[in-house]
Amino acid sequence: MLPETVAAAFPLPDQAQWRSAVDKVLKGADFEKRLVSQSADGIRIAPLYPAANAKTRPFRSEAGRWQVAARLDHPSPAAARELALADLEGGAETLVLSFAGARAARGYGLVAEDVAALDTALDGVMLDLIRLRLDPAPAGERNARLVAELIARRDIDPAKVDVDFGLDPVGVLASHGVLSAEWPEFGRRLATLVGELRGRGFSRPFLTVDTRPYHEAGASEAQELGAAMATAVAYLRALEAGGMALDLARDAISFTLVADTDEFMAIAKFRAARLLWERVQQACGLEAKPMALHAETAWRSLTRRDPWVNQLRATIASFSAGIGGADSLTVLPFTAALGLPDAFARRVARNTQLILLEEANLWRVADPAAGAGGFEALTQALCEQGWHKFQDLEAESGGGVSGIVGALINGHVQQGLARERANRAKAIATRRESITGTSEFPNLGETSVSVLAVPPVVGGSEAVTAATGLAVEPLLSVRLAEAFETLRDAAEAAAARLGKRPTVFLATLGSIADFTARAGFARNLFEAGGLVAPSGDGFACGGATDLAALVVAFEASGARLACLCGSDAFYADEAAEVAQALQAKGATVWLAGRPGDLETALNQAGVSAFIFAGCDVIEALRSAHAIAASDGRDR
Repeated sequence: MLPETVAAAFPLPDQAQWRSAVDKVLKGADFEKRLVSQSADGIRIAPLYPAANAKTRPFRSEAGRWQVAARLDHPSPAAARELALADLEGGAETLVLSFAGARAARGYGLVAEDVAALDTALDGVMLDLIRLRLDPAPAGERNARLVAELIARRDIDPAKVDVDFGLDPVGVLASHGVLSAEWPEFGRRLATLVGELRGRGFSRPFLTVDTRPYHEAGASEAQELGAAMATAVAYLRALEAGGMALDLARDAISFTLVADTDEFMAIAKFRAARLLWERVQQACGLEAKPMALHAETAWRSLTRRDPWVNQLRATIASFSAGIGGADSLTVLPFTAALGLPDAFARRVARNTQLILLEEANLWRVADPAAGAGGFEALTQALCEQGWHKFQDLEAESGGGVSGIVGALINGHVQQGLARERANRAKAIATRRESITGTSEFPNLGETSVSVLAVPPVVGGSEAVTAATGLAVEPLLSVRLAEAFETLRDAAEAAAARLGKRPTVFLATLGSIADFTARAGFARNLFEAGGLVAPSGDGFACGGATDLAALVVAFEASGARLACLCGSDAFYADEAAEVAQALQAKGATVWLAGRPGDLETALNQAGVSAFIFAGCDVIEALRSAHAIAASDGRDR
């Protein structure tokens, strides 16, 4: 007799049954160590969660699709216009004006000193049919007025223009280290400017809480959320002190968060941001409204090496931002770390979003993560951690100012980010956190990509000085791959000097089956630093290693560094003898793997270093460079 329903034939296992099955597979191994991880904020990430019912839902400010945004960052107004029109014709709905001097312009940026130049850059763009965003910049007040003047010049009703003016003095202070006035005075100026723009008829957000400077300086998810809430509260206070009603001050604020490549934490972060902002509003006595939330893919995750992989990173980040509930999204082109992206890279960035919108239809479900136990648990944990970081910043003071501005003045923010940055750098150096195409699976034969042949803008984002205003230690902008990229650059410089790429000789012991695992590990490690480490079929002979053939091959390679690769059994039987023979020929000898009880004997035989999973790869590669990239005149 058939069951009444198919589901009845497959009863759902409970948590205890699942855990029992897992324990059988683990065979006594520690569950927490094998299957549970932690986020940068110490949040426990389990392999399985029960279904959950959220008490509150982080809804977007507008239903429907998120807006596809494209950056306008070419220095030339005429060239910027051509790129902008191509972006709009190709599916973009929002233009992000990144003026010269903005941190986000990366040394480029639109050069528009007057409204005529801005008019040229936006010639042919129907400003009442698209959305405009301004990237925060030291000249943010001037940039905002330029946009307002252009709209007046074109005789467009400001009420019909959707523009976010991007004023973010706290973010500018964090990223550039200076403001042109002390904070109380700047707060008054800010309130005056917002009142001026509102008086002209503009009604969209005027201030942007931009967390990109904190993320680029190494912020964890909770640190980014805490900085966002603390900055928003600083703006609420400044506008209220300037005579603006608190509900109008709230409506004047939008947010920009970073979408990174950890999709679970990124989705949870975006959802948590909305819930935290609702809580802040309620604490202010306001009826909560959804935040206006823009997203940008992570600058710190971009790589200059094998940049094609950046397309995968952008896809993951875009997916996370869309699922997490962003209202609009900018995807950084995959060549952005190499220079000013060309039309092709910009098109790929647009299409990354369009595919997710039009083909994957991600926008059709409001808050698709709702009810998923893992996402609900991570969202709640980030709410708690983010609120704690927010309160921590609120308790700080410096230079007579409290809150996040005071925390920037007294160095609290910088010190906290430095600690987090150091923790992540260690994880990357030991490859606990891998970077595909850079620290793992490097491609020494990578194909080149093109960027626009445009020089950086003179007097750009780094040429900002404080006259009589406020100065703090600026936050660093660090990409995660930089340490490995520096090593790759050094290897190519050595190749140009020596006439060939620096080489490491892999001294393989035994048969292919005996050495393949460790030879592959060693080759991957050395190539991450730009060093060639070829391995062939080995030197097996009669169940052992042909030492004479190995030594001849080493001498023919021209290498100065040799790395032994084999099984533990061959290390015990042959490693010492092979090391002595190679050292006699002038080699510096390393070994792939942990030495265990053999360490003393191997050191005595000439093995000077060991590389293994969990070692500091950056330090190992720096040492390898010093050996392999020398000119060899002492051999």
